[in-house]
Amino acid sequence: MPRPELDLTARCDCGAVTLRVTGKAVSMFQCSCENCQKVSGSGHSSVVLMPASSTALSGITKSFERPADSGATFTRHFCSGCGTTLLAHSSRAPDLRIVPAGLLAGQNDWFSPNQLIFARSHPDWDLIAEQIPRYYTYRPEKS
Repeated sequence: MPRPELDLTARCDCGAVTLRVTGKAVSMFQCSCENCQKVSGSGHSSVVLMPASSTALSGITKSFERPADSGATFTRHFCSGCGTTLLAHSSRAPDLRIVPAGLLAGQNDWFSPNQLIFARSHPDWDLIAEQIPRYYTYRPEKS
C-alpha cells in the first residue's frame, strides 16, 4: 500500500498548539485498545505513524505517561488549554510518533488504514471495513 508524503500543519481545538508533520508516513492503522477507545470516544482510534524527526510541536503542551499492556511506557501529548490530543509515542518505538488522523481534519483524505490492532477489545457496534486485517494485539513481526 502506498505511503503518502506529508507536508501538513494542524492546530488543537483552541489554536494554541500547532503540529507540523512532514515526510513519508511509516504506517496508517486503527487501534481498538481500551485506551484508544477512551481517548477517541469511539471503538477505535485512526492514526498515522511518523518518524519522530518528521513531527514538530509548537506551543504549551502537557503529557501523560501510562504503562501499556506490552510493558512499554505510552505517552500522550495534548494541549494544556483545550486538551486536544496532538501526538503520542511508545517506549517500544522511541523513534516514531503516533499522530491522530482526525487531528488533520479537512486535509486527511489520503488516510487509508492497513490494519486494526488490538482487535481483541474491538466492540461489535464499531464498524470497521471488513477487508482490513485484524490482529488480536500487534501485527506479528516480519522474520
